[in-house]
Amino acid sequence: MVDKKEDVETVEAEETTEESVEEPKEKVAKKAVRKRKSKKEKESPFSSALRLAVESGKVEFGSKAGLKNALTGNVKLIVLATNTPKETLDSVVKYSTASNIPLIQFEGSSMELGSICGKPFPVSVLSIYEEGASNIMDLAKKK
Repeated sequence: MVDKKEDVETVEAEETTEESVEEPKEKVAKKAVRKRKSKKEKESPFSSALRLAVESGKVEFGSKAGLKNALTGNVKLIVLATNTPKETLDSVVKYSTASNIPLIQFEGSSMELGSICGKPFPVSVLSIYEEGASNIMDLAKKK
């Protein structure tokens, strides 16, 4: 009887040593590293003012809303992306000049404008009702 008990213990000891011999699996996928902006690549003052206006003010996204707001004239500023469709661009420019609403042509695509606004989708037209704590209206007058 004693012999069987010792055999069981030695078998268990052999199993534990075999498990510890196995090599750990290496991780193949690496995490994407987010690039930090250097001192030269700081965010432009217009982009930071635009982000602040979206966070603290009252804005509306979209080309249909921008066209409606240009017609009614109840916004302070309209921002257009460079890749806005030609028909939309022409209509918004036409109606905003008639309503005396300042326009700013954003120097970037609609995806970049959407990411500055903190949205996961492209934004081709941005209507600003209230600028909030930003100085975007001062920057609009300079341009």
